[in-house]
Amino acid sequence: MTITTDASIDISIEASFEVLPFTRTCRHIWEDGDHVLIGVSPGNSYFSAERVAALARWASERFAQVDFVYADLHVDRMFAAFGYTREHAERRAAKEIKAVRRRILKGVSESLDRYSGIRVRGLSEFQEDPVYKLLHRRVLHFLEADPEFRKGCERMALHFMGTKVPEGESITTEQLQVCFDYIAAELPFFVDTPSILDVPSSVSAYHVDMPLTEVLYARGGGLRAMRNQAYAVVRPEAPAREVPAATEGNGDERRAA
Repeated sequence: MTITTDASIDISIEASFEVLPFTRTCRHIWEDGDHVLIGVSPGNSYFSAERVAALARWASERFAQVDFVYADLHVDRMFAAFGYTREHAERRAAKEIKAVRRRILKGVSESLDRYSGIRVRGLSEFQEDPVYKLLHRRVLHFLEADPEFRKGCERMALHFMGTKVPEGESITTEQLQVCFDYIAAELPFFVDTPSILDVPSSVSAYHVDMPLTEVLYARGGGLRAMRNQAYAVVRPEAPAREVPAATEGNGDERRAA
C-alpha cells in the first residue's frame, strides 16, 4: 500500500537524514521540537550501533527530549508462531532483545560526549503505566470493533511478517493474532506519546512508511492520533540525483524540496 501525504507538505533533508512528516500538522509538531520517539525493532539490521549514534546526535540537535523505545513484548510468541519450539523461541527472543538493547545503549553512549538525557526503554517497562494501559485497551477495542482499523492492522502484519511465511502459504489465524498483539503493544506510542511520557508534543519516527499511518492520521473517525502527536518517516538521505535540464517550452515542474 502506498501512503500519500498532503501534496503541500515539502520534504526536508537535514544533515544526513531525510524527513517526511505525514501531514501539515505533523510538520508543525516536528518544527516545535518538543520530543521525538524513535522506535526500534529487534532483529532489524538497520539499527546498528553506528546508525543509532547518528540518530541520537541528529535528533538531540533538533528536539528538547529524545526517547528510544524498542519492542520487547510478544517477540517469543512471534518466533513460536512461525515454527520455533517454545524453548527455542524464548531463547531466540531473549537473544534478539538483548542484542537490540545493547546496540541502542552503545550508540547512545557514543553520542553522550555532546548530548545527555536520551532515554532508552523497552515496551515492557510501560505495561503498568496507567496511561499506556488505557491506550492499549483502546487499541484492542478498535481492533475488534472497527473494520477499517482491523484491515489496517492486517496490512501492517502482512507488510512486516509476510516474508516469514513460506512461499505458496498464507498467514495463519494464530500468526495473525500474534502479529496483532505485537502491533497493539506499539500503537499507544503512535496515538498519544505526549500523555504517556508527559511531553507537550511528540513525533513518532520510523525509517519506513507504516501501513496504519493513514488510518491514524488521515481519516475522520475511529481511533485517531491525538492533535499533539505526529508521525514522520526519518531515513538516511538518498544520494543526490542529477536533475535533467528543462527542455524548450517546458518549465521545471519539480516541487521544491
